[in-house]
Amino acid sequence: MSQPTRREFVQQAGAMSGVVATMPVVPAETSGNSRDKIVVGFIGCGGRGNSLARDIADHAVIAYACDPDAQRCAKFQEATAAQNKVDDFRRILDDPSVDAVFIATPDHWHAPAAIMACQAGKHVYVEKPCSHNLREGRLLVEAARRNSVVVQHGTQSRSNPLIANSVQLLREGAIGDVLVAKAWNVQKRRDIGRAQPSKPPGHVNYELWVGPAAWMPFQSNRFHYDWHWWYNFGTGDIGNDGTHEIDYARWGLGVDGLPSTVSSIGGKYFFNDDQQFPDTATCVFEWPGDGAIGNRRQLIFEMRLWSGNYPFNCDSGTEFYGTRGRMFVSKRGKLELFDDQNKRVESAQPQRPPDVAVDHRADFFAAIRRGSKPAADIAVGHDSTALVHLANAALRVNRSLHVDPKTETLVGDDEANKFLTGKYRAGGHWAIPVS
Repeated sequence: MSQPTRREFVQQAGAMSGVVATMPVVPAETSGNSRDKIVVGFIGCGGRGNSLARDIADHAVIAYACDPDAQRCAKFQEATAAQNKVDDFRRILDDPSVDAVFIATPDHWHAPAAIMACQAGKHVYVEKPCSHNLREGRLLVEAARRNSVVVQHGTQSRSNPLIANSVQLLREGAIGDVLVAKAWNVQKRRDIGRAQPSKPPGHVNYELWVGPAAWMPFQSNRFHYDWHWWYNFGTGDIGNDGTHEIDYARWGLGVDGLPSTVSSIGGKYFFNDDQQFPDTATCVFEWPGDGAIGNRRQLIFEMRLWSGNYPFNCDSGTEFYGTRGRMFVSKRGKLELFDDQNKRVESAQPQRPPDVAVDHRADFFAAIRRGSKPAADIAVGHDSTALVHLANAALRVNRSLHVDPKTETLVGDDEANKFLTGKYRAGGHWAIPVS
């Protein structure tokens, strides 16, 4: 499918702006004490959007609630006192008084909405994973840099003092040279059952909800939350919960950019339902460094969605293996350190504790005011999210993949490369990202 040029894209976005929403918009208040706070709009008013909104009351004025589900939008407005509610986020981007947007939509809208927000000069807090495919993530990084806006990725472990201190311990050599990281996400998910296409609820603008994704008719078990388990809209649980563990495993391992080799095995071992993504997977990534012994690094990610038996009695976490010991850390508040004789090291603290904002949303607003990069800058978010997309691609084709980190493509594998670029609406759509 041919995609519009950048010029055509901008023209289409401008021409379409404001067409879908029909209610009048009240300009965000800009006088008095309220203007001391940053003016924001929320794109996506489900569970995650509501959680984020509760966290920012001291930092921001919520000018907009936006969701194609009118009931969700109304409830969000009532809970947050948002000044306006719309179903089309382009109304937010058109308002010059809005400083920033929070994007808590289904995955397939993350990058398209974020890129358009960057183009409109808005700062962006985008939930994880920052993209639905690898190419979108790179386009988002470029859009953020080109428009000089702050883009914070919703991997909040980057603002977690325990995780940050643990990474600093690793940097200071607490377990020697860290060669391998092993992360996991183990939990009991529910069966989503089997369903047939049906008419969407009357309060939902389903056309807008699907947006740039390849069209699929409404179906009850691929809508609210269950969209995670469908190729068109989600990234599976590797992208949903696994992004967090993959992110701080990569952080602690001390690797940047894409790996050179990816291997994934897994599938649906337990659930006999409609979901398309695996419920079980083991994914391995390797960074060769300069090829010399001692400079290679490996990251392992394990996922089981049908078990309550957790390593270290913790549903998610990461073990780091070094030449002089090992460390276990989890966002659940657990840290254990062992020396090379497997003896526990008590009360380990870094010599130089990092300066961490503690709250990820506060860090976002501070970065806007400082004009600096946030804790989970979009380039960091893209590198971690890229591992999600590479793992899912390897699972789709059932073979190891060889990566060219410079071009962010797969070497000699046209079939797998298709899963890194996405599949969009036939005939085009105003939100399809363009280079």
